[in-house]
Amino acid sequence: MSEDDILLGMALTVALAVGSQILAGRLRIPALIVLLPAGFTAGALTDVIHPDRLVGPDFSPLVSLSVALILYDAGLGLDLRLLRGAIRHTVVRLLLLQVALTWAAVMLLGPALYGIPAAVASMIGVILVVSGPTVVGPLLEHVRPSDKVRRVLVWEGSLIDAVGGILGAVVFHSIVAGGLQTGHFRLGAFLGSVLVGLAGGAVGAGLLWFTLRVLRLGETLGTLAQLAAVVVVAACCDALYDDTGLIAAILMGLIVANLPGFDMPVRRPFFETLVQLIIGLLFISISSTVTPSSLVPVLLPTAALVGALVLVVRPAIAWLSTLRTELSGRERAFIGWMAPRGIVAASTATTFSAALAADGLRDADKILPVTFLVIVATVVVYGLTARPVATRLGVVRPSRARPLLLGDEPWVVDLAEALRAAGLEVLMWAGTERGRARIEAAGLELASGELMTVATDPQARLEGVTSVFLLTDDDDFNALVSVVLRDSVDGPVYRIGPPPDVPGVVAPYTAGTADEILFGRALVRHALAARHEQGARFRVRRASEPSEPGYETVFVVRGDGRLEPVTAGRQVAPGEGDTLVLLSPAPATDSAH
Repeated sequence: MSEDDILLGMALTVALAVGSQILAGRLRIPALIVLLPAGFTAGALTDVIHPDRLVGPDFSPLVSLSVALILYDAGLGLDLRLLRGAIRHTVVRLLLLQVALTWAAVMLLGPALYGIPAAVASMIGVILVVSGPTVVGPLLEHVRPSDKVRRVLVWEGSLIDAVGGILGAVVFHSIVAGGLQTGHFRLGAFLGSVLVGLAGGAVGAGLLWFTLRVLRLGETLGTLAQLAAVVVVAACCDALYDDTGLIAAILMGLIVANLPGFDMPVRRPFFETLVQLIIGLLFISISSTVTPSSLVPVLLPTAALVGALVLVVRPAIAWLSTLRTELSGRERAFIGWMAPRGIVAASTATTFSAALAADGLRDADKILPVTFLVIVATVVVYGLTARPVATRLGVVRPSRARPLLLGDEPWVVDLAEALRAAGLEVLMWAGTERGRARIEAAGLELASGELMTVATDPQARLEGVTSVFLLTDDDDFNALVSVVLRDSVDGPVYRIGPPPDVPGVVAPYTAGTADEILFGRALVRHALAARHEQGARFRVRRASEPSEPGYETVFVVRGDGRLEPVTAGRQVAPGEGDTLVLLSPAPATDSAH
């Protein structure tokens, strides 16, 4: 390729990777539904986007290192404190049965459907055992199932990728060692590769401990140190044995996320952006290598294979894995309807298909198109049906708001009681014993003492919380926590406005957008507290009831349970069936007039 062709190919790849994800975000659908057809179409229409021409033989190791970064990021989101009881047992059984039953089903159906030898069926089977956080995570964000279901699927999707990658490498070497005729499995090689991955993960965690804990690098250098550590460790592990870097990467993420003492940067925008870009580039590049002519012979057989995997194999795996657990029948059914394939399946298929075909294994060239079609089909099936199925089963978290209020002043407790009277499940947090006693005396639910520790974890989620309201009497605390919590809540974060004439270290300089400041410029913290002390109280009434003079609307609780606050940048118009939370006038103020 000429230099101009290379530049054009790189530009087109990046443009499709980013543009597809933007379009998917606007359409509120999983990005893979757009990325895979975009890459496939571009690959069919032009040669400049093909990675074998842009990168050449270096594409496979680049894919492996890129997937290692993705899995490290996924490991950072795995909180071992949440992997206990039925969740832990279910995840372990899902991993074992997903590998065993999926592999066995493909080995049984492959020769019958495609006429391929057992070695190729074995390779396809081990590739299709994986799922992955890059596809499961966005689907769960879209569906918003119950917390138990989400934990099970996130853990399974993250761990199965590393297991599947290692198994794929072992099966590949087993096929080659068997003279390319049989798919016998080398248990010793599998155990040895796991040990290499575990050792690499331990070394990588040591490197990260030194850079993040001992050197105490900041956000920029800390991010660079993480990137370097993952790439170096994954590359060294893969040099010893294929794909062992995947185990090392996810283990590094697990250790960093769960071992006390790591000084992780609170927000990692560059790292998160890089991972998102890598995902787009990989899917565009890999799907561009699939040609239309390679899909036609395997199209109908793959439809039958997908039907078997989706309708029979996965439900059986979920049913067996969740027996005698605290998961309800509806939750078990939804777990049985969630097994999309993602980037690890695509990357391993790309790597091993080409190598086996080059070595002369019959029908090895079918591995990639079959895998591609399974990825597309499962993503489309689950992406389009997951939400309706979850709704029908009743495992979607209710739309009714569950706000978290931080603060313990009397007016904050009064506001929480009003929101509860409006029909909401209110959660509160206080930093002092006196404040916690005041909240408990009011009969309100008190968040656990470790809430702020969990909330400041860059990958933690405040599960079940739909919005956060920062109402403490420390304006700097409110300003700082509003920044920290933005990525930890499945909803907006608001804070009470600071007094305009009171100096602060942080608050005056992080005013936030007008939509983040509660109740408008007149009802800032000190003014609201003063009015409450003078006798003003929060009251609840139906929007259909006549208004009273002097009452100010601060919240509107919609008929479906959504909570919308009045902010400095937005007035909320009530509708039929809504409930208003109002601040009454202060009796003392009225008498003074």
